[in-house]
Amino acid sequence: MVQTPTPQSTGKRSKLEGIKERSHYLREPVATELLEDTTHFSETAVQILKFHGSYQQDNRDNRVKGQEKDYQMMLRTRSPGGFIPPELYLTLDRLSNEYGNHTLRTTTRQGFQIHGILKKNLKTVISSIVKSMGSTLGACGDLNRNVMAPPAPYKNRPDYRYAWDYADRIADLLTPQTGAYYEIWLDGEKVISAEEAPEVKAARQRNGNGTIFHEGEEPIYGTQYMPRKFKCCVTVPGDNSVDLYTQDVCLVVMTNTQGELEGFNVYAGGGLGRTHNKEETFARQADEIGYVAKEDIYDFMKAIVATQRDYGDRVNRRHSRMKYLIHDWGVDKFRSMVEKYFGRPIEPFKSLPPWQYEDYLGWHDQGDGKLFLGLSIDNGRVKDEGDFKLKTALHAIIQQFHLPMRLTPNHNLILYEIDPGFKDTIQAIFDQYGVVTDPQKIPTLTRYAMACPALPTCGLAITESERAIPGILDRIQGVLNQVGLGDEKIIIRMTGCPNGCARPYMAELGFVGSAPESYQIWLGGTPHQTKLARPYIDRLPIRDLEIFLEPLFVYFKQERQTGESFGEFCDRVGFDALRQFSAQYQESAKTARKGRKIRYRIGVHDEVYEKLKVAAQQQNKSMTQLVAEALDAYL
Repeated sequence: MVQTPTPQSTGKRSKLEGIKERSHYLREPVATELLEDTTHFSETAVQILKFHGSYQQDNRDNRVKGQEKDYQMMLRTRSPGGFIPPELYLTLDRLSNEYGNHTLRTTTRQGFQIHGILKKNLKTVISSIVKSMGSTLGACGDLNRNVMAPPAPYKNRPDYRYAWDYADRIADLLTPQTGAYYEIWLDGEKVISAEEAPEVKAARQRNGNGTIFHEGEEPIYGTQYMPRKFKCCVTVPGDNSVDLYTQDVCLVVMTNTQGELEGFNVYAGGGLGRTHNKEETFARQADEIGYVAKEDIYDFMKAIVATQRDYGDRVNRRHSRMKYLIHDWGVDKFRSMVEKYFGRPIEPFKSLPPWQYEDYLGWHDQGDGKLFLGLSIDNGRVKDEGDFKLKTALHAIIQQFHLPMRLTPNHNLILYEIDPGFKDTIQAIFDQYGVVTDPQKIPTLTRYAMACPALPTCGLAITESERAIPGILDRIQGVLNQVGLGDEKIIIRMTGCPNGCARPYMAELGFVGSAPESYQIWLGGTPHQTKLARPYIDRLPIRDLEIFLEPLFVYFKQERQTGESFGEFCDRVGFDALRQFSAQYQESAKTARKGRKIRYRIGVHDEVYEKLKVAAQQQNKSMTQLVAEALDAYL
């Protein structure tokens, strides 16, 4: 029986473990460096700053050789269940204009990000967020991240209300207790926020079987916090809007026939981050662990956190997520260790209905006479651009109607508590600013696609993602149209690196940045995100996208089973069959083209075209010849 936590300071550890231990519970060197008149933090401070919800970045588009990097901060909110009260949204909107890059970005963990904040303005921004009922504490770093929940505001569904409630409670239980956050960003002022449930407070101090530390400021985390990030969600049976298989821990609300909460089914061990060419790193799908009664859920969460905290790898950070601990130990050994901390056996997992993905777009009745509206946001970017003014529209609506919102796990958002009498006015505002609210008018590929920010600000990005995916989706749609599958729904996700923030490893067609303008391609996920995809090709130059996809789509059209999706088809027939068909198809196409001249076309902007036209006339050359000479000289 475990009696006390395993000491976190013994044995060989990674460099970051020492940084966390010496930080005086997340205070230093952030507190000291924040007072310095510099444009950026040191690397040591950057690591601790993540726990406060911020990443230091530089805009690669603005790099100039010999000059300092264009340093800026990205700030992320911690918003359990994606809840954003109206006063917080209006504050975020204002801060993004005054101190950021004039956009907001919804994340795939139901938070908001502000990009482009200068170091000198970071304290002002964070303090303003906290004073508007928000927080950034724990949005990043080696601890529990934002706790997710289905965003649908069904007031006549007790299970959805329980999911929201327990997302808040688990987030409270696992929130860092250090005073550093308020000391640094609010000069020690403890801003009034929602009161924690008494049972959460009691559970945080209850030792049980060695789950807490009795000395220091962090009873659950200790001086070194978690080995790596730790991600949780709470959902209801059948609702996989949260991508539950990708979470470290997922709690599934289980109610009786009267709709009363009885307990939770538990999944554990999911995670997507990996590293190219490091086979010891991999994406992993969560396993069924068991069932826990509602009155025991806080002690259980402490037990599962303590297991990862004390036995997770603190030497090799590539091997430090809980998915590797479960993979190495096996589910039975992991469950046994959790039970030692828990102090009792975990009950058997209860049966569940099939999981389905929902995006909740469009107008809906929320079950109490009021309405909610799900808005699709391309790549999560809330912005004004040309005639499309989503940011302006949201500001006007929330300011006038004081509506709360829920951010979704697929970086969309839901406005709710809408009086039916206000529907026409709200719709008219969105129409005025070019915002489409009817999901049937959104291109199918765009509706279900996700991409991470990647370049130019993410330091991990190998290649483009958010900026590239609109054009790539257009090209994919073109191939689908060409082969007669124009209305096909395919879940497509893209990231600029293998960390997998947009969860490409659960997609039917996943793009993972592997080199500039090249992507590793993953195939075989399912429409409801219940099965991991697998890597099909390590490095596809994006210029070859159509050549790559056409035979796959043709094969799919010819051999699919009734109701079968593209991802399910790829998984069923297997990669060997896909490669064999593609090779034969491309060979046939090559034979058909033999003897005829192939001409490739590229597009240029209007102003470049006009310059080429003038230059070609002046030099008495064709435009094609002039471009060829220029490219030969450049390349």
